[in-house]
Amino acid sequence: MAIRTPVQFRTVEISNPRFECEGLRHMTVKSPALGQRADLSVYACLGAESGQRVPLVILLHGVYGSHWAWALKGGAHRTAARLCEEGAIPPMVLAMPSDGLWGDGSGYLAHRTQDFERWIIEEVPCAASLAAPCLEAQSPMFIAGLSMGGFGALRLAAKHPELFCAASGHSSATHLEHLSDYVEEPIYTFTALEEDRSVLDTFLRQKTTLPRIRFDCGTEDPLLEANRALHRGLEKAGISHLYEEFSGGHDWPYWEKHLEKTLRFFAESL
Repeated sequence: MAIRTPVQFRTVEISNPRFECEGLRHMTVKSPALGQRADLSVYACLGAESGQRVPLVILLHGVYGSHWAWALKGGAHRTAARLCEEGAIPPMVLAMPSDGLWGDGSGYLAHRTQDFERWIIEEVPCAASLAAPCLEAQSPMFIAGLSMGGFGALRLAAKHPELFCAASGHSSATHLEHLSDYVEEPIYTFTALEEDRSVLDTFLRQKTTLPRIRFDCGTEDPLLEANRALHRGLEKAGISHLYEEFSGGHDWPYWEKHLEKTLRFFAESL
């Protein structure tokens, strides 16, 4: 559960601290996995210092979004700062990457010519450490996301349990087919691997080595039944997890409110 061997980026551009706002840093790197430039926003809580095994939390956005969505539509950095100040969570670093900006959303999958999965699990942690030097090789890693990002976070944590201490999903798509209602691109163009299309199937293949898992969904969310089905499937398989439902829909007010539960869950998982 640590950052992998450093990735060599051909180019790295990081925002100038003189112009940064509320501690948010923005960066663009040339991604080997994608063969193109890719963006992420990074936030380090006050008190995050080298030598303290500062946790890294990767937050994945949904369809149509980009690296700025979690911060500038959901105030993720403000939630983390408040919880840290209250002593509810330790100082953390948030890494908020773009999904690679393929079509309406890449699904965080390995496509035929670009590997959006490798971008997230290998390159984003290394890029984040360039913007937040308090991150170290043994920094604990967590991953969370909303909607398409929930699909990515839960699937990637289950597929690569050696990397993540815990994972969380909000209003998650639980199967690649769920994205067909939102994206313009045909689903068959996303990935050649059938095994990567279902969150539940990924869990079932790794059921003995999984990290801690939680996910939630709003009672007015169109993906509610899909999340309930995932919950039932995990229960049937005897896979430990936390599933919660709250009032709300598939929107930013819901995600902004419930990100707090994810960060508290991650703090408890350290």
